[in-house]
Amino acid sequence: MNSEPVTVVRIYVSEGQGKVDALLKRLHDWEHLRGVTVFRGISGFGENSPLRTSKLLDLSLDLPVVIEFFDAPDKIARVLEHLENDIQPHHIVWWTAQMNAGSGA
Repeated sequence: MNSEPVTVVRIYVSEGQGKVDALLKRLHDWEHLRGVTVFRGISGFGENSPLRTSKLLDLSLDLPVVIEFFDAPDKIARVLEHLENDIQPHHIVWWTAQMNAGSGA
């Protein structure tokens, strides 16, 4: 199996910040990433934020959201530079991974 190095990124925000739609548009239209997935959490908290949780009868609109994407390391480095002023410090994590690049045939 052939593999290709990629950088995986996770951005942690809350729905109440109103950043998800604008960030998705940017990552799709401007950055042209391979793909992005948004995960809506059922509960969570940040270092300096209250516990946010969803209960059966509660329709909270301020739940934690994780935006995850990956691409070539050099492309991700440029994207992270572009996002530096839009995302709070300590809310972005990234790591190197290997992507299955197929058999090459």
